[in-house]
Order: sequence, then C-alpha cells, then structure tokens
Amino acid sequence: MHFTKKTIIEKRSDLVKKLQSKKLLRFPGAYNPLCAKLIAEIGFDGVYISGGVMSNDLGLPDIGLTTLDQVSYRSGQIARVTDLPTIVDVDTGFGNCKNTIEQFENKGLAGCHLEDQIAEKRCGHLDNKELVTKEEMVKKIQESVKARKDNNFLIIARTDANSVEGLDKTLDRIKAYEEAGADMIFPEAMKDESEFEKVRKIAKGYLLANMTEFGKSKLLNKKELENTFLERQSQPVKEIKYNTFLESDFWPHLSVYLFSVRIPF
Repeated sequence: MHFTKKTIIEKRSDLVKKLQSKKLLRFPGAYNPLCAKLIAEIGFDGVYISGGVMSNDLGLPDIGLTTLDQVSYRSGQIARVTDLPTIVDVDTGFGNCKNTIEQFENKGLAGCHLEDQIAEKRCGHLDNKELVTKEEMVKKIQESVKARKDNNFLIIARTDANSVEGLDKTLDRIKAYEEAGADMIFPEAMKDESEFEKVRKIAKGYLLANMTEFGKSKLLNKKELENTFLERQSQPVKEIKYNTFLESDFWPHLSVYLFSVRIPF
C-alpha cells in the first residue's frame, strides 16, 4: 500500500464498472513497475502485461518458456504500484489453472487471459501454432472460474483458432467458451474489421481485440476501431450488449486499449 490508495477489491470493482461504461478504455502495456507508474501518471484506464513482453524482458522468445513464479512475481510488482486495474497474459495456464488463478488473484491482478494452444505455445501472431481441443479448453475455463474467490477477477478466454482452424471454428469455440463461464473473449489474429464484426455478432459478452504492429491483424487505430464498432448503432437495436476491445496502438508491444460499445444484433 506504499504506492496506492485503493485495495485490489476496489480496483477490480472499478474495472467492472468501466467495462459497462460504453467508452473506450485504454490499457497500455507494462513490463516493469516504472512503466505502470507512468501509465497511471499519464491518465490511462488500466495496465496490461503481455506474455510476449514478459518473455522478452527475461531474454526469452515467446514460446511458453516462462514459469508461473516468474510471471506472477513480476505481475505482482507491477500491479501493486498503481491504483489502476492490471490484466495479465497467463499463456496456457502453466499446467494447473486452479493454482494459476489463485496465485495471480493473490498477487493483486484484476484478471488474466488464458489461451487454447498446447503447452508449447507460440506468440499469437506466429505460424505453426497448435491447439488443444475445444473440450479441453472448456474444462480449463471452468476450473479457472471455480478457482477464483473474487467474482470480479476477470477470466478472459483467448482463442488462437482463426489462424489454425479458420473463422467458423473460431466462432464455435467462442460460443463454447462463453457457455463455460468466460467473462471476456480474446479472438487472436483477426485479419480485419469484417472478422471482428462476425465475432461480435455471435459473442454475448465482452471482447478483447489485440492490435500489434508486427501481427497478422490489420492494424486499426482507436478511431478506426470506434468507427467499426459504433457504426451499427444507427440500425434497429433488439438488445444492448457491452463488448470490450483491447488494442495495441503504436507503442511496440506496450500499449493496449479497452473500450465498450453498444452492440445491436
């Protein structure tokens, strides 16, 4: 508490409220506590810790070589120096989702995202990725949801299926992951706006969109993403959903956005 006024419970609650705001929420990425303090000083909405940056900071490639203790220790250091909520990439769950969720929750994180690759994972924008079955990922999500003590600790399910199995299988996985209890879906390596829109049509909850300057996704800036997801508001609305998108924007692997929009279907 030397650096913050808010408890982690308050920070998680703040994030949940922000997700319902229908506004863009910017979560620049941090690989150390100093970056997190700068992010807060500038006035962003939260902090993001990517697996790629964590690996690179340790001198490793992003292929699943980091350990639970390494990532949780550094994530805890980052999360504790700011009143902003912090989200972390936990790769494939480090072999035991229950232990992983408990450790990151105890370290003061506001949420984490878990992916459906095999343990020997690869950066989401590299080729030759391999996936676990949909059923195995559903089980991991269910274990993660059950393991958390604070319901405001976000369980974010990432799927890498688009570049492996195609968009149709991606949409099928998204439906299953939401049914399993994921609070948010992270569809990795969407090619362009049209693919994001197809995901949005079938998703029931929050979404996370990753824009990275060297990736497979078309690099969309804040305005372009707002235009993509807000233009439908002129159409008849049968139901209002609040979808959240996470975007990396021109700070190499260091900057992300979250935003919520009204979604008709």
